[in-house]
Amino acid sequence: MGRKVTVATCALNQWALDFEGNLQRILKSIEIAKQKGAKYRLGPELEICGYGCWDHYYESDTLLHSLQVLAALLESQVTQDIICDVGMPVMHRNVRYNCRVIFLNRKILLIRPKVALANEGNYRELRWFTPWSRSRQTEEYFLPRMLQDLTKQETVPFGDAVLATQDTCIGSEICEELWMPHSPHIDMGLDGVEIFTNASGSHHVLRKAHARVDLVTMATTKNGGIYLLANQKGCDGDRLYYDGCAMIAMNGSVFAQGSQFSLDDVEVLTATLDLEDVRSYRAEISSRNLAASRVSPYPRVKVDFALSCHEDLLEPLSEPVEWKYHSIGEEISLGPACWLWDFLRRSQQGGFFLPLSGGVDSAATACLVYSMCHQVCEAVKNGNQEVLADIRAVVNQASYTPEDPRELCGRVLTTCYMASENSSQETSDRARDLAQQIGSHHIGLGIDPAVKAVLGIFSLVTGKRPCFAAHGGSGREDLALQNVQARLRMVIAYLFAQLSLWSRDARGGLLVLGSANVDESLLGYLTKYDCSSADINPIGGISKTDLRTFVQFCLERFQLPALQRILAAPATAELEPLAEGQVSQTDEEDMGMTYSELSVFGRLRKMAKAGPYSMFCKLLHMWRDTFTPRQVADKVERFFSKYATNRHKMTTLTPAYHAESYSPDDNRFDLRPFLYRAGWPWQFRCIEGQVLQLERRERQHLDGAD
Repeated sequence: MGRKVTVATCALNQWALDFEGNLQRILKSIEIAKQKGAKYRLGPELEICGYGCWDHYYESDTLLHSLQVLAALLESQVTQDIICDVGMPVMHRNVRYNCRVIFLNRKILLIRPKVALANEGNYRELRWFTPWSRSRQTEEYFLPRMLQDLTKQETVPFGDAVLATQDTCIGSEICEELWMPHSPHIDMGLDGVEIFTNASGSHHVLRKAHARVDLVTMATTKNGGIYLLANQKGCDGDRLYYDGCAMIAMNGSVFAQGSQFSLDDVEVLTATLDLEDVRSYRAEISSRNLAASRVSPYPRVKVDFALSCHEDLLEPLSEPVEWKYHSIGEEISLGPACWLWDFLRRSQQGGFFLPLSGGVDSAATACLVYSMCHQVCEAVKNGNQEVLADIRAVVNQASYTPEDPRELCGRVLTTCYMASENSSQETSDRARDLAQQIGSHHIGLGIDPAVKAVLGIFSLVTGKRPCFAAHGGSGREDLALQNVQARLRMVIAYLFAQLSLWSRDARGGLLVLGSANVDESLLGYLTKYDCSSADINPIGGISKTDLRTFVQFCLERFQLPALQRILAAPATAELEPLAEGQVSQTDEEDMGMTYSELSVFGRLRKMAKAGPYSMFCKLLHMWRDTFTPRQVADKVERFFSKYATNRHKMTTLTPAYHAESYSPDDNRFDLRPFLYRAGWPWQFRCIEGQVLQLERRERQHLDGAD
């Protein structure tokens, strides 16, 4: 009697609206699953069109082309004799649903719409889709004629049902449904479903992998069963990086772990598991069995097909594995580097241009490109033909094979130190040394002639010449003079990005990389349209604290001693005049707060949903051993005043890799006004009232003690 089943799940690097490429990757994954002996293949959420189509879901073209790809899959020889579970948008009775389409041997078995839609953070599924609200009910879906001709079916079941094969029962949940307080797998498991499948479109956030693993293992610990999770991977066209982590678990243990970050476009995991292990595990949980006797049944779609075979006695079973997690340094070195790779190859540019200042942020960005070069060389060494073809297209050399990351970095990364009269020799040396150690093509230039020319125009028109505060000028003059330098660097960066390869008789242009971290963006500690304005920013969602951890990691992992001096130096914009040749300006002095304090403000503002008053109340306790109530109030008021004054800068923020839950990205993640009443009179008056009350109480306490 057959009871061992081999099931497959996968992580695919799908690309929004790349129907051709998406189809090929789906077919390849099904082919690999079959080669590994699997009888069921699960793919990521909305894999046919790519998850990140956003408002393209409104277009009938997206639905049409998804149906055409489904038809091509049904018709293909590759999809025969294996149950295929694919994701796509489906219009049913003029309503759009996010669906799984499950088919076998040119017959559609079930279309299962998503029951709970993701609608927080970066997700906006309720904008495009409607959740299926008829629990445990199905309707008839009339197939379009192009599918009827293929499947010879007029209608197929559409709704909340499960599949009953000859040997087991399979139930779907889709991404967000695993995160719900009452997930479908609970009642499905009680109703005898033994294999749960979850197709996800889940993006990377630092320190998030364990949450996903814990949810899957907990689901099968409490209820028994086999759980397959598929996910998209890579950059499918915007700020998010989908981080794979496909997995197969049973009865609380993981049996197959997929990579979180890799340059492989198609990754397939399989496991061979014994259904009797699920049955015996469940048999002794009496509380589960009592609940099971009362559960409302799911409609079952009968499938004349078995996942197991009769003679499976000698079939080896998969063994449990210990899930391996990346450190923070590793996560940053891999995630944003893979995102950069997808951006580079898919934008068909010739490399990157990075203004390298000698500070931690731009050094971290340079290290990410260097890490990307390491991964490309490693993938080519391991025989990845797609990566080899892509890098040959990038460097425009058909016979090129990358072997040394430094040599590759010299081809794809141009770094540039843009000195002004306010720049120190130390930062110039640090930038040059790092460029030399990672192998980038490095340029050193001076921007003073351009600064003088622009200020000359202003003086010519107004008859006035602004001065730095150090030379007797006002605050307005000082800031304007700093901003002129910063903005000219952006203009020069784009000129060199467009023509630097041309000047070296090479084809193509370069993508300009930005290097503003998440904390600077939050406070607005950057000049609008300076070097923070770029094509993409791989560190824009990462905190200063995590960036320092990452740079320390690179120092050790890649043996880059130049990073030692960069880490030891104080963070500075170098836009004000030097004092006796030394830097007179530091970021933390300018901001009036430390980077670690800024991270705390950021987390409380976004993740704890704290306005000025509730932030003050929380920080009174958090910082009670460090600051007085008056100092806490001053810090909170300073933060919110600067935040409100500078929020307009978020509207022009360079698209950045999303890695941190307190990102102030105005595009989709952190939706706020950008014209505030920056004095916050009502809110600050509430804080002041509390401070005065606390100070009065403190005085009374001291008087009583006397």
